[in-house]
This record gives sequence, C-alpha cells and structure tokens, in this order.
Amino acid sequence: MNLPLFPVGDDPGSDFAQLVRQQNPQPVLQDGDVLDLPHGTTCVAMRFDGGVLVAGDRRATSGHLISYRTMQKVFPSDRHSAVAIAGAAGPAVEMVRLFQLQLEHYEKVEGKELSLDGKASQLSALLRQNLPMARAGMVVVPLFAGYDLRIGEGRLFQFDVSGGRYEELEYGTTGSGSLHASTVLKLGYRKGQTRDAAVNLAIEALYVAADEDSATGGPDFIRNLFPVVATVTSGGYEQLEDDEVKSRSQELVDRLIAQGTPS
Repeated sequence: MNLPLFPVGDDPGSDFAQLVRQQNPQPVLQDGDVLDLPHGTTCVAMRFDGGVLVAGDRRATSGHLISYRTMQKVFPSDRHSAVAIAGAAGPAVEMVRLFQLQLEHYEKVEGKELSLDGKASQLSALLRQNLPMARAGMVVVPLFAGYDLRIGEGRLFQFDVSGGRYEELEYGTTGSGSLHASTVLKLGYRKGQTRDAAVNLAIEALYVAADEDSATGGPDFIRNLFPVVATVTSGGYEQLEDDEVKSRSQELVDRLIAQGTPS
C-alpha cells in the first residue's frame, strides 16, 4: 500500500476529515454532517440538605432503535464530585475518563483536590475542545455537581456545547427528556429537602421523562434495571444500591396505580 503524497500547501496533516475529503470524491464526513451514533439521554441533578444528588436513566438510542439498556451515565469524577452525561455515548464516556484522569493528576501533583469551580472550568475546557466533533453530531452535554469543601454545601453546574457553564441554585437537567424531568423538579423541589426526598423526586422525574420521551428508559422490573442514583456529601461520592432504587421505584408505581391510570 502506497501512502498518498501531497504538494506543498495541500497536506492535511493530522486533520483526518480533511484527508477523507481530498481522497474521496464523495466525502463520508463533512462539516455539519450528523452521525447516527448511540446517544445517552436524560439525567437530573439537585441540591439537598447536606449535598447534591445526580441521577440518570440507563437507555442509549440510535435514532428510533434502543442501542443499550444498561448504559452508565453517572460517574464519580473524584471523591467529592460527580458528572452525568447526555449526548453521543462514545465521546461522552471518553470525556469523563479524561476528566477523571485530569483531576487525579492535579491532586497527585498539588497534594490537594482542585476547587469545585476549578473542576467545572476544566470540564468547560473539555467541552470547548469537543466543539468540532459536536458539529459532526457528536454532541456532549453533561451535568456536574459536587460538594464544595470550602463553603460546606453542594453545588451544581449545567453546560452548553460550546463549554459555557452555568451554576444552578436548585436543580438541573440534560438530555432528550429534560423538559419533562425539569417540570417534575420544578413542582416538587423544596429548598433544604432531605436526601430521601431528593432520591424520590429524582426517580419520579426520570419516570415521567420516560413516560413522555421514547429515548429515556424507565424502571424495568423484568430485566431488573433501574436508574443510577448517586449522592455527593462531605463524606464523598456514594451510589445507591440497586435494591434501594428498585424499592423506591416500586413505591412510585404503586402510588400512581392507586391514584388511577393516567390518560
């Protein structure tokens, strides 16, 4: 196999997309093309008395098809913060891994954790670097939350595809079912709510989102699959056991049945 030779000025260098454009009369990748990749969907985050909660459903879709039913969308970024992902699944997971590595490296070099604002800024930088991929349809829109050790309370941030970050004082949502989930949070959120109240509200928000949005997965009692729910407090990151999420999901379903079948 002979490697292609380029005249001076036409060498695409490390730009693979440009190389494809030059070598293929019908390029497979152009600016603005949308790739049909598996996408993660709905995640929510909110504050409660003592910390923050982050939760996400388990479904990933490719168009109208369900790609995965067991996708993990909530991750610890370090001991006192968590990140939830929505958007193109592959780039999102890789971004989380790089984010985790950067925070770990900083802590090893400096001997202390990066501040929560610094962590949010670092995630913003990763999103800005991903902008060219976002133009090809590989959009990543995360939620970031953590416990700020300096002020002794939980904080959460939302982002846009360009890396813009916005701190939310109560709750945040992302993904295709975010509109429906945020409606539930808007009606049910209470300042200073307990951990248990926050967990129940997050499960309800994801349930309603799944009921209205086909890309969001609801609790699956047959396959024993339920949303991933995690909290971050002064004691660190903690993911709820599946049995607890299952029990609370069953309580929600029983309550809705008792109230009557929705139209």
